[in-house]
Amino acid sequence: QVQMVESGVVLVRTGDSLILSCTASGSLSSSYMAWFCLTPGKEREFVASIMRHGVHTYYSDSVKGRFTISKDNAKNAVSLQMNSLRPEDTAVYYCAAGNAILSTARQDTAYNIWGQGMQVTVSS
Repeated sequence: QVQMVESGVVLVRTGDSLILSCTASGSLSSSYMAWFCLTPGKEREFVASIMRHGVHTYYSDSVKGRFTISKDNAKNAVSLQMNSLRPEDTAVYYCAAGNAILSTARQDTAYNIWGQGMQVTVSS
């Protein structure tokens, strides 16, 4: 079974930059890869997604202009460049892959392969 491999704990300061990376452990046929985040007391939130065989990318309003999602299909990998980090970006970040379509690319239910999560803490 294909698994997304990403884990760890990261502590950065406000204004810092960070790159999260995630790689599928096996062959991937998914149409989209994405990043979601989870903070205590909230539901899992969409961060960004990217079409694997295309150019479309999507971002949540809170990260648009600060975060950039990218892919490396040869490595079945997805990355998230996070700039100008803020304390409110503190969360566990999950990578995901799935056969989403344009209308569902922001929905966590469209993704069936998930990473273990990476804690990102941004101190003020």
